[in-house]
Amino acid sequence: MTGRIHSIESFGTVDGPGVRLVVFLQGCPMRCLYCHNPDTWKINGGTEMSVDEILAQYEKNHVFYEKGGITVTGGDPLVQITFVTELFEAAKSRGIHTCLDTSGILFRPESPELVRQFDRLTAVTDLVLLDIKHIDPRAHIELTGQKLDFVLAFARYLDKRSVSVWIRHVVVPGITYKQDLLYKLGRFIGTLHNVKALDVLPYHDMGKVKYKNLGIPYPLEKVKPLSKDKALAARQIILAGIRDQRAGIPDPAPLSSH
Repeated sequence: MTGRIHSIESFGTVDGPGVRLVVFLQGCPMRCLYCHNPDTWKINGGTEMSVDEILAQYEKNHVFYEKGGITVTGGDPLVQITFVTELFEAAKSRGIHTCLDTSGILFRPESPELVRQFDRLTAVTDLVLLDIKHIDPRAHIELTGQKLDFVLAFARYLDKRSVSVWIRHVVVPGITYKQDLLYKLGRFIGTLHNVKALDVLPYHDMGKVKYKNLGIPYPLEKVKPLSKDKALAARQIILAGIRDQRAGIPDPAPLSSH
């Protein structure tokens, strides 16, 4: 079994616990306006690698990964779900901690066959870094080109399966850096029982050079990066929503469904 690999980072420290081998896969159905990896969008890019080749890279530096493991990201790794499943099954057979970084956008709860695929994958997944891009359904489509429903369904599925989750949310000025949206995101997270951490990431524009090299316009050309202080403030608002939800405090203004 081979997968299309964009790149591999040997000593990742921000994509799961500990020091990790981070595998970036090709392919993504989303077109997030702030995406800093547009070179991963196409499934036919990158280099073909086998499960054994990736694990061989892990073994070269395995002493550094004792408190870490392997993280698969992208793009969105669920585009290559069969490959990721085989990689994680092989990794777990060696006692390696496995982490999946995804938005869950390809989950379809109405498809029994696809759910079975996800059941097989999550059986060998220790942690999911779940990217929730936007909590408003209409704005989610505007930001990513995809429906929010699938992301929330995947979050609930992981909760039902008791798979540990770290929530990730990028705060973008004028798009997601709004108090009501941050609070609503917290309210949703508060309905889940498997969330172990919350990463609130400030928007940056370091991907601009990639867009220039690819000859495509950068959608957020006029949006300035968000400061770390504002990202911390945004995190506090999300945490307030989580606390209120878990305390049973009524939501003062639920978001309408679009």
